[in-house]
Amino acid sequence: MELVQTKDAPSAIGPYSQAVVANGIVYTSGQIALTPEGGDELLREDVVVQTVRVMKNLEAVLLEAGSSLDDVLKTTIFLADMDDFALVNEVYSKAFGSHKPARATVAVKTLPKNALVEVDAVALVKQV
Repeated sequence: MELVQTKDAPSAIGPYSQAVVANGIVYTSGQIALTPEGGDELLREDVVVQTVRVMKNLEAVLLEAGSSLDDVLKTTIFLADMDDFALVNEVYSKAFGSHKPARATVAVKTLPKNALVEVDAVALVKQV
């Protein structure tokens, strides 16, 4: 098992890793709209701005693990408000392009830092 840490995504805000690689698969922790250089400050703009940042964070963690968005098998999207589903889906679709991993989307009462959206992923690690 290998723990993943990159400066291109925000550090974990608790006792966990950005991701873990085991047996050729990377399991990412949930990403919220924190900036890598912003410490623990959440982008407070709307759900579209937050989702763009979340997808950039997720991609950075995947790349550090030897993977990419194209290698994602499954994601989970957590929404503070299911009314944001369509807006989040637009950003998510652009990030993944023609690749369409399996996915679950759930509404939750509250997310860390009162974020509007959080996304985690399970992906294959490229063989070298």
